[in-house]
Amino acid sequence: MSYRSEKMMALAGLDYSDKSTQDLIALYNKILKGGMHGIGFSPYVEGQNPGDQLSQEQIRRRLEILKPYTKWVRSFSCTDGNELIPKIAKELGMKTMVGAWLGDNDEINQREVENLIRVTNEGYVDIAAVGNEVMYRKDLTEDELLSFMYRVKEAIPNTPMGYVDAYYEFEKRPRITEACDVILANCYPYWEGCHIDYSLLYMKNMYDIAAKAGNGKKVIISETGWPSQGTPLHGAEPSDINFMKYFINTQKWSAEEDIDIFYFSSFDESWKVGAEGDVGAYWGIWDKDEKLKY
Repeated sequence: MSYRSEKMMALAGLDYSDKSTQDLIALYNKILKGGMHGIGFSPYVEGQNPGDQLSQEQIRRRLEILKPYTKWVRSFSCTDGNELIPKIAKELGMKTMVGAWLGDNDEINQREVENLIRVTNEGYVDIAAVGNEVMYRKDLTEDELLSFMYRVKEAIPNTPMGYVDAYYEFEKRPRITEACDVILANCYPYWEGCHIDYSLLYMKNMYDIAAKAGNGKKVIISETGWPSQGTPLHGAEPSDINFMKYFINTQKWSAEEDIDIFYFSSFDESWKVGAEGDVGAYWGIWDKDEKLKY
């Protein structure tokens, strides 16, 4: 193999051509047990949907499952019991990125933001995330989102605040990027139809686009992952093998380049099929019954 080919292979991730499925499972488990920077936390158990009330018991049980594997946990909302997540995570010694979920319901948005400010000022939040893919969904105008962001920023001056969206939104929306203390970029080669063999290179490019837009601000990959089952999207195929390859490549890059990544996701969630099709239910490292998949 030429130097250029070796260099490209290193950039694209490990060479898996000589690895059996059992080799892959062993490597996957070794890296998983070595620990992740962070993970997106799925609190909803089978039969629940967003909007259902979460119990302290289910939050604690699931966080205790994650604790040996990650330093940070990311929550997505501050209502319906989600506001309990950062307190319980802190009790377990974990760091927290805590989200206020903003949508098209102003009454809920106000509660989300008030609760995010409160739990931050109580000392349970390490990074505050105001909104998740709001611009992508077009739930609010840019001015409406900025109003929420600056309101939170002023109320929690000692805690970094950012907004979560697809990596390219930070290039398109410089006012939002300017408002952020940290850039929280979602990077999903899968959703752009990228073949697994090129997915790490693709993600590195996504990260670079967000970093260039950030102009020196820290960029955190707030979500990335690969589904283990479901219908292919162009060149991107969900499978157990591809799930493990993507996880291994992502974690090795995170460790080698000191990139903060919140892997998506912790547990499979059946409710996501409605929004994302059949793949929506299969992003978890653990299945819906809280068992490790591999």
